[in-house]
Amino acid sequence: MNRLPPGFEALEPFAEDWALEGAANRAQRRTASTDAERKAFFDAAQPLLAPALQLLDATPLAEHGAAERELMNLCLSFAHVAQAVEIQGDEEARHAPHRAAMRITRAPADG
Repeated sequence: MNRLPPGFEALEPFAEDWALEGAANRAQRRTASTDAERKAFFDAAQPLLAPALQLLDATPLAEHGAAERELMNLCLSFAHVAQAVEIQGDEEARHAPHRAAMRITRAPADG
């Protein structure tokens, strides 16, 4: 069964682990993931980000169905992963323990 809208089948293998509700959950997943997991998700999601945002922007947020919400959560997780992959790179592991001291209680994306 597909969790995502048509056209995003390449992201289905990542939906269970990365389509998470809440910024704190997404940050925790980033911290718990390996370099290889982050890179695999990044490589799969990066070319689909623009089409995903285009699809999501075509409908008001309140009208998104379950598949669109899953896709939105993947896009939000991509933002966390992109920071790790594109900016921190090999330094990600060194910075990860400090995230535990920065408790996320609410983020704009959490509504």
